Amino acid sequence: MNLPSEDQKILEELCQQYGVSAPKVLQLLKTEQEYQFKDRRTGIYPALRDVLNARYPQSNPDSES
Repeated sequence: MNLPSEDQKILEELCQQYGVSAPKVLQLLKTEQEYQFKDRRTGIYPALRDVLNARYPQSNPDSES
């Protein structure tokens, strides 16, 4: 997913602030975008679940306890 650099920076800041993996959020957005214009969004929940269950690096490893 190609985000404008300003949006990418905001996303990274928010992910770091909330301890969420930026690559995981980007993959969730990409997955939703793939299903966006389909007549039926059959399969989106399992696809999102797969992204959520996958391991992605944290935005800021120093924030882990």
